Amino acid sequence: MVSAFNAQNLILPTGTAKIGPREYTINMNGSPSTLEGLNDIPVRTVNGATTYLREVAHVRDGFSPQTNIVRQNGHRGVLISVLKNGSASTLSIVNTLHGLLPAARAALPPDLNITALFDQSVFVKAAVEGVLREAVVAAALTAAMILLFLGNWRSTCIIAISIPLSILSSLIVTHALGQTINIMTLGGLALAVGILVDDATVTIENIERHLHMGTNLHDAILEGAGEIAIPALVSTLCICIVFVPMFFLTGVARYLFVPLAEAVVFAMLASYILSRTLVPTLAMLLMGHAHKPKPDARPSLFQRLYRRFDNGFERMRAAYIVILSSLLVRRGRFGSIFLGFCVVSMGLAFVLGEDFFPSVDAGNIRLHMRAPTGTRIEETARLADEVEKVIREVVPEKELGTILDNLGLPL
Repeated sequence: MVSAFNAQNLILPTGTAKIGPREYTINMNGSPSTLEGLNDIPVRTVNGATTYLREVAHVRDGFSPQTNIVRQNGHRGVLISVLKNGSASTLSIVNTLHGLLPAARAALPPDLNITALFDQSVFVKAAVEGVLREAVVAAALTAAMILLFLGNWRSTCIIAISIPLSILSSLIVTHALGQTINIMTLGGLALAVGILVDDATVTIENIERHLHMGTNLHDAILEGAGEIAIPALVSTLCICIVFVPMFFLTGVARYLFVPLAEAVVFAMLASYILSRTLVPTLAMLLMGHAHKPKPDARPSLFQRLYRRFDNGFERMRAAYIVILSSLLVRRGRFGSIFLGFCVVSMGLAFVLGEDFFPSVDAGNIRLHMRAPTGTRIEETARLADEVEKVIREVVPEKELGTILDNLGLPL
């Protein structure tokens, strides 16, 4: 039947016709003009009796046999999945779809209900908010630690300003390269928060060293910033070069880790540039107004806290000098012990498990049910109803509704 159908349903060129100054191609149309005409195609002829396609089959405009069933809370439905490509933003697509739903509902029959069954943006928003929150906490803790060690709020403000500016500079460059704000880029920026202050901290500390040596502010900034220009550059490049091998990755790993590497590298380079330009400028503006405390003035609570911390740190540094002196005398023995410890620690690599991704808790529960092979689709739908009934008996409807509301899903 298939061979007969293919042989009878053809459009073939038969030749040309020369009419006047032109030559036209003539086609033989052996294809029916309507779908119903396909039923009149002869399949075979035996002893003068012709069998037509309508006698062994029926051709009509319809749908393929149903192979799946969509149910929501025990009711039939139609599932339409919206997938994005790699260059699109999940949040922008979901927000656009939610904006189009009211217009779509108005154009459809009133008894047709449109419900979002699964919203991937809920998890994306939670992940992005979590990374941003941790980045802000990391920046605040870094600024507090710097304030505790330096004991000068002006120096702390100068260093803290360089953190958001470095991050913004990294975002500008990553945007120019076609990257988006995602878990990996935000993770890279959160990773870089702690080391973004290194260049600015070293610059401010060296400037204050020259100020304590009696140098005027202008010369202290020039000399202090100039002395550590090369060491700070080498230190920054050493951190950046660690991420260079990620650019040679291939496959899925490349799409995951290259954005992270770019975010860290560009933030570090911006941090160094700011430590050479903005930090000295702010030091000239803010530190010039610093006044020396009066000898008879009562120290504030923060000054007492700083002095107590500084005294404790000085005692720890004195103990460190004693320990370091004893190690330098026994440098051979200590070096051998330390290298042996490093070699033994490398053996842990053979007992650690390997996986593409670490196990995570995405806050999502999925139940997969599989019926025996060969089960009719109607029977599978009945089994699904029984599973749903058992779930509702185990988990009360009120509690189930609370869980789904937290996930942004309907009951």
